[in-house]
Amino acid sequence: MHQRSLPPFPSLGSFLSFLNEKSEIRTASAPISMHLEVTELHRKIIEKGGPALRLDHALHEQGRAATFPVITNLFGTRQRVAWGLGTDPEGLASLGELLAWMQSPKPPRDLRQAWSLLPAARNALHARPRAAAPPREWREAEPDLSQLPVQTCWPEDAGPLITWGVVVTRPPGDDNFELYNLGVYRMQVLGRDSAIMRWLPMRGGAKHHRQWQAQGLDCPAAVVIGADPAILLSAVMPAPETISELALAGVLSSQRVDMAPCAHIPLHAPASAEILLEGTVSTSKTALEGPFGDHTGYYNAPEHYPVFTLKGMRIRERASYLTTFTGRAPDEPSVLGATLLDVFKPLLRQLIPEILDIWLPPEACSYRIAVISIAKRYPGQARRVMLAFWALLPQFSMTKMLIVVDDDIDIRSWDDVMWALATRMDPVRDLMLLDRTPIDHLDFASPLDGLGGKAGFDATRKIGTETSRDWGRTIQPDRDVERRINQRWHEFFPEQMPK
Repeated sequence: MHQRSLPPFPSLGSFLSFLNEKSEIRTASAPISMHLEVTELHRKIIEKGGPALRLDHALHEQGRAATFPVITNLFGTRQRVAWGLGTDPEGLASLGELLAWMQSPKPPRDLRQAWSLLPAARNALHARPRAAAPPREWREAEPDLSQLPVQTCWPEDAGPLITWGVVVTRPPGDDNFELYNLGVYRMQVLGRDSAIMRWLPMRGGAKHHRQWQAQGLDCPAAVVIGADPAILLSAVMPAPETISELALAGVLSSQRVDMAPCAHIPLHAPASAEILLEGTVSTSKTALEGPFGDHTGYYNAPEHYPVFTLKGMRIRERASYLTTFTGRAPDEPSVLGATLLDVFKPLLRQLIPEILDIWLPPEACSYRIAVISIAKRYPGQARRVMLAFWALLPQFSMTKMLIVVDDDIDIRSWDDVMWALATRMDPVRDLMLLDRTPIDHLDFASPLDGLGGKAGFDATRKIGTETSRDWGRTIQPDRDVERRINQRWHEFFPEQMPK
């Protein structure tokens, strides 16, 4: 069973020190504007698989110097995402197996298996967050958003945007950590003490907001900008609703999450926060948000969302301001999505056992298209997998196109996938269309806002009642001949060897 292989990172600073030891962070001392310039620098660095960046002389849009160093591209490579999860890229699958076990634990069959499950049991204990005193490193600051070096990412953006804020909410009633939600929602800064909270209706924060609205009260919300990597990553992982983000953070860090009381709202927040914004999200006041450049590669249309009012602000000594940009891949969210999918696969296979592998092509906006491989056993199995996948998680309900292939297809090779589509699919028989299903609000191709179609492509070999024809045999080279030619390659091309 999975065990964390790296030392704990109790804060963002400790993780940055680790990255420095690995030569995975670069400090830039030249002045750079948070208005467009940071996005362009970040974009060029992430395209090359470059390091995290610490910008010591960031400039506000008006040209004044920022009082915080700015961190960006923190999770810009698969390696750094894995390190943030406490492991290396090879350990992502075993971490996923642990999460799958936690979702549906099974009793051990014998003493040996019981012994092997001890790390999992310890991790389950770490999943319980605990109340703690506010850190001594926190200091009360004037509640003024203009202190923050907030980034403007794209030329036609409506304004500066808090892009890496982990928003903490809870439902009305008892302050129960098990009911907390952590989510990353972008926030358009309107003024010194107000911003727009853009959360979609299916998100956990929006659900809590509706519950407070039903009681006629504004929703308390804490916004954490910068924290230990387990908190940051748990807020963006596609975890089932039965596993809270705080529990997930405890499992990732192998230690219980300390939650400190807020000073101005009835809420607790992670004690590892670098910058903590305390406030309320109005249940009656909205403002027009956007347009902003988004992961689709387009500017989204302006929409009304509720207004966040800042009540208090606390800042850690020597705090860093964490930021990123969102745009057409490659960007940081696309790297996170591709890496975290490997963690989620064991749970996905537990819930849909037919699935052998899945790929969300980054160039398809991370989740708009999914390619799934199965070991087909019965007619109609591909369609069953499609319907189960769309219903599994809110994120997957946004997937517009599913391509299901057999286990002999390399799902990460468009050559293989296109060959399967061209030779194993009949457009009339094997295309499943669904109408008026939930779709990303940012999808301009959908005919209605938030409602659109889905297409499932069954590119598997047809068996049983799926066809009345004999299926063709796939051409395969003679393995002995293939091996013999490889061994004799130098006889034909003395200066070249087979790739």
